[in-house]
Amino acid sequence: MQISKNLHAFFWESMTQNNCNTYLIDGSVRVIIDPGHAEMFYNVENELKNLNLSIEDIDLVICTHAHPDHIESLSFFSDSDTKITIHGNDWQLIKSMEQYVKVSFSPDFFLKDGDLNIGDIKLKIYHTPGHSPGSITVYWPEQKTLFTGDLIFNNGLGRTDLPGGDGEKLKDSIIKLSNLETEIMLSGHGNMVSGADAVKKNFETVQQYWFSFI
Repeated sequence: MQISKNLHAFFWESMTQNNCNTYLIDGSVRVIIDPGHAEMFYNVENELKNLNLSIEDIDLVICTHAHPDHIESLSFFSDSDTKITIHGNDWQLIKSMEQYVKVSFSPDFFLKDGDLNIGDIKLKIYHTPGHSPGSITVYWPEQKTLFTGDLIFNNGLGRTDLPGGDGEKLKDSIIKLSNLETEIMLSGHGNMVSGADAVKKNFETVQQYWFSFI
């Protein structure tokens, strides 16, 4: 689904299988955000094929966090020139669970707060822990678009009962992003939130209602 100029969303719509949404920024370089579960990567491959693209055309994969439903498909990029990046805190989380989780990739660099410029694409990275220690949110100022991973959803927020989860940090991270000038909010699961007023109201609803559950 084309969201706006140079931005495509590969939404995961199954009601029975857990997988994340994947996003493609298609500029002078091509960036994928969260490739998803390995066994469900056909969704991304098919969407790329519809755009006359393949994984070899992807320059960078950004992982919002290190949970399997967001990063397993990194294994498909191991034989390509695609760069991979994740926050260092979540890389340490992965390394601490190596005896339980097979790691098929190594980051080319680590994400941190601040600017991330790739070709003509200028992004801002926010470290937003809570769902995991190294969760990040990507903001694209040119299109006023926020990629939130599993921090905040359309009328919901990320769980904090997994290793490294922290409810207070999750709340702080959500509040940190709430004042950004955002027209489109794209989360790791579920539907997008479109329109500045709708995004603002979603942040307010999550804080007023869902904060009481964590």
